[in-house]
Amino acid sequence: MSLAIAYTRAAIGIEAPLVSIEVHLSNGLPALTLVGLPETTVKEARERVRSALINCGFTFPAKRITVNLAPADLPKEGGRYDLPIAIAILAASEQIPADKLGHYEFLGELALTGALRGVQGAIPAAMAAAAVHRQLVLSADNLSEVGLIKNGGCLTGTHLLEICAFLHGKTSLEAAHYSQEEIQQQRGDLQDIIGQQQAKRALEITAAGGHNLLLIGPPGTGKTMLANRLVGLMPPLSDGEALESAAITSLLSGSEMKKQWRQRPFRAPHHSSSRYALVGGGSLPKPGEISLAHNGVLFLDELPEFDRKTLEALREPLESGEICISRARAKVIYPARFQLVAAMNPSPTGHYSGSHNRTSPEQTLRYLSRLSGPFLDRFDLSMEVPLLPPGTLSSEHKPSENSEAVRHRVLAARERQLKRSGKINAALNPSEIQDVCHINHADAIWLEEVLNQLGLSVRAWQRILKVARTIADLAGEKTLMRQHLQEAISYRGIDRLLIHLHKTLT
Repeated sequence: MSLAIAYTRAAIGIEAPLVSIEVHLSNGLPALTLVGLPETTVKEARERVRSALINCGFTFPAKRITVNLAPADLPKEGGRYDLPIAIAILAASEQIPADKLGHYEFLGELALTGALRGVQGAIPAAMAAAAVHRQLVLSADNLSEVGLIKNGGCLTGTHLLEICAFLHGKTSLEAAHYSQEEIQQQRGDLQDIIGQQQAKRALEITAAGGHNLLLIGPPGTGKTMLANRLVGLMPPLSDGEALESAAITSLLSGSEMKKQWRQRPFRAPHHSSSRYALVGGGSLPKPGEISLAHNGVLFLDELPEFDRKTLEALREPLESGEICISRARAKVIYPARFQLVAAMNPSPTGHYSGSHNRTSPEQTLRYLSRLSGPFLDRFDLSMEVPLLPPGTLSSEHKPSENSEAVRHRVLAARERQLKRSGKINAALNPSEIQDVCHINHADAIWLEEVLNQLGLSVRAWQRILKVARTIADLAGEKTLMRQHLQEAISYRGIDRLLIHLHKTLT
């Protein structure tokens, strides 16, 4: 037989389209030609496959070998095609049986010795193979990743000889078994933070409703500590959410995936990160920080220090829950449903006023103007985290509420939201806000007057209603009342700060 076909999967975003490896042997000068839009790393498979076959004791065909990676218009990169190319060559030269190849898909990079190495994007490939009732055969390096898939049916090996012996029916391969093991990742407790009761309350509301939070305050007041403890207040990922997050992570690295299983992602990029680092990019676009934070938290510390264009690129994903990256070779859509938590100082020196603040109101306003109004509108809550009152540190501290107690209230509030509308409050659309966040006529007039005084937009009005609904859910109230609206408006610290600066200047 001079023609053989093996199946594998490409990696285009979180999609894994089918690729057929067609190998044809013909008479002519010995050569191996790769066609089908292969990148440089794929073209280098010629030497890796040749050395691996020879070192494993197989005969490398002394014929003209044509390898077609179909479909031809699909971009292909990486060493993931080494194993299927080697299998197809062996089948075409009748060194292994070809009758079983239609039941399997192969994925893996080959060492020159024939050893199998893991590849990125194994989870999307395994899910796609299971959907068409084929078993994916890949390196044992990816065992911990594909073991997260229920009914995945993947087979793993460590060497090309193992795979060939399996196809001959002489041995079996290790199957990847679904594991529900959860390794809890400790990110600290709310009890570690001294004082800041109002900020802790804002953090509880943020966790309960899935809202975005901006923390404003001088250095050392606990802003970063508060942000780090948000994930510990949130419910664990469901099976579907965990698999979504794991699939995105597998496109970059899967070594720590087992430890992060069912843990809400927490990403904290440095303020020098570029726009492409946050939203993703590349000739074949890779996921950025916002996609790696999918179903979790994206924490931006020192918010005004980020490039303004970088922050503006976050506005659309915050509304749509996904990011579309278009390049000449491919258009990729990554999910990006995350909670944005940011921290910033109130001025360039980090302080509001007094001997520590050496900046004028004009300089402070210029510093805050690095953040656009439309971007600040995306925050449901903006909370001032002040310095502790004098004598707080020297006095005896009473133990405050721990994260576990707050988490119970958060879970109960989320359960009420899911039972009522099938989604958390932050995800409500405008029509659902009218139904879920209904207030009486007197409160509606009062709220509109407050909005006019603060100069807030309609988007801010919707977000205030959603925050108030979360506050009512935490209290177990079915009806939105004035007190819930008042507390929601109290979490508009950035608006009050800007109004104060404008009044000072005028």
